[in-house]
Amino acid sequence: MTPAPPKAGARAYGVYRPVLPVTSPRNADRMVYTGDADGRCEIFAWDRSSGVGRQLTDRPHGTLLCAIDEDEAVWWFDEDRDGRGGWRTQDFDAGPDRPALAGVPCGRPAGLALAAGGMAAVGIRSSEGLSVHLGRRGGTGTAVLRTTDPGTLCDLAPDGGLLAVSGPAHSARAVTLLTPDGTTVAVIPGTAERTWALGFAPALAPSSGPRPAPGRTLLLVMRERAGRYHLGTWAPGRGLELLPWCSFDTETTARWYPGPDGTRVLLRQDRHGRSRLFTADLDRCELSPVPTPEGSILDASPAADGDVHFIWTDAVNVPRALSLSGAPLPGQSRWRLPRFGHRQDLWTPGPDGPVHTLVTTPADRPAPHPLVLLVHGGPADHDRDAYDPMVQALVGSGYAVARVNYRGSTGYGPRWRSAYSEGVGHTQVADLVRARADLLDRGIGREGAVGLCGTSWGGYLTLLAMGTRPELWDTGVAVKPLADCVTAFRHSTPALQALDTALFGGTPDQVPDAYAHASPSSYAAAIRSPLLIVAAGRDAKCPPEQIEAYLAVLRAGGVPHELMWLDSGHDGYDGADHLAVIRRSLRFLGRGLPSAPAPAEPPPYPERR
Repeated sequence: MTPAPPKAGARAYGVYRPVLPVTSPRNADRMVYTGDADGRCEIFAWDRSSGVGRQLTDRPHGTLLCAIDEDEAVWWFDEDRDGRGGWRTQDFDAGPDRPALAGVPCGRPAGLALAAGGMAAVGIRSSEGLSVHLGRRGGTGTAVLRTTDPGTLCDLAPDGGLLAVSGPAHSARAVTLLTPDGTTVAVIPGTAERTWALGFAPALAPSSGPRPAPGRTLLLVMRERAGRYHLGTWAPGRGLELLPWCSFDTETTARWYPGPDGTRVLLRQDRHGRSRLFTADLDRCELSPVPTPEGSILDASPAADGDVHFIWTDAVNVPRALSLSGAPLPGQSRWRLPRFGHRQDLWTPGPDGPVHTLVTTPADRPAPHPLVLLVHGGPADHDRDAYDPMVQALVGSGYAVARVNYRGSTGYGPRWRSAYSEGVGHTQVADLVRARADLLDRGIGREGAVGLCGTSWGGYLTLLAMGTRPELWDTGVAVKPLADCVTAFRHSTPALQALDTALFGGTPDQVPDAYAHASPSSYAAAIRSPLLIVAAGRDAKCPPEQIEAYLAVLRAGGVPHELMWLDSGHDGYDGADHLAVIRRSLRFLGRGLPSAPAPAEPPPYPERR
């Protein structure tokens, strides 16, 4: 179902989540997806064969997560404003919603896996840690696992006989295999070689005889080895086996093709800010490219009918859900958005290799431009050749925008991702400084008109850069940032505490100097330029307590700043909040940076003679 275009006088914005619709395992024409409902994310069902769709959920603050099982029951996560809740189900065509599994505690979602016959496994994360529950839809869930270790439910084998739970990829329990009674069958460590579980293979086809074909349990795995990412499989009794013919130099993920007739896998590689798709045939040991336009693939999924669905975008084109067959997909936006700017790639020499920056400049104004470095989050993430409404808003306002894939970013291989030679945060700030100098030397930006803007980890780097190199930045906007490393650790989730422990080499009690050296609050009093902080009162990833600690340092140092609080979590589902942040940020940056030159006048039409 495609949302109707905006009516006159109605809201002037919509929301779009770049995640593909989930297709029914039984009928590839029946799909569920997260779409726009009056500026909020809500769950929709759509039947491609009839063109009929309907909105399933209607909650004041939006709904994000959904799935569909073999019986075409739709699952969606019913959460409160703090992100806690539980799964509910309802029939694809109609009917009331009901709790999916009784007896499962309220918490944050930590994985959902669906198998035949209505069997399901649910992962829930709470203050007590991770719990995994198994049961049939509409029945009672039985706890299979309770642990205080960080982790996420990865998958449930098609026959329901084995569960895979993912821990941190670098940990001693990167992957744990469990039986339904909670017995540990195997543990795949990641301490020597980072390891990720990607899901169980679909069930084999029934044989033509009177008895069904024997089942198989085959888990798809990605392992980092010798600077590359190797696809592999794990099976009971055999263990982990890597495929020497299927490896990649940058981060790659994979999904099984559905269907019982083969062992084919769809792979998506992120490389140097762009994406590529491949199909791996495990029986034939063949790797084949899947043709897609140049740009970024934000999500890709093989469908039950053999088609491949993917979301494509580049810096000036909004994301579009496409299929190799050309068959239509739901949730497409009818909004006609203006496209601003020219895009180019910039590579700046650095101590661990060149730093890649994606640059978008106004097409209608002369250089040099006022410049904004839009800093990505993560740290295990990267900026892509992908549409970003903030980029378009800035470029349309006359600013050049630089998105720097600093050391620690994904998409450039394991060595780049692990390069922290100048310390946590300071390594990344050094790359921002190098990119800034290069952009000014090339005449893209101009001195005295350079700002920073970032969200989450990008907001952290914005604050750290403004405090450690205050002379370089003329204004800054930090949205939902990590601002005080120690306070954030004390109030954070177990998963983020595990990430910090690995990143810093210990907890704040074990390595206090490392946390102090990397914390923006240690340098906040040195900030000289206008600063806007946007914080969320229900943020579990960058909690409000650490924002308050940072603000106390600003106030004690007499540092001028502006503050905007949102009554939401880290990942808001309401477009009104996102729009408010963009508008406030643009106004603030406009006050802190010199005005952009006026658009160039078009040449006059030649006179007739």
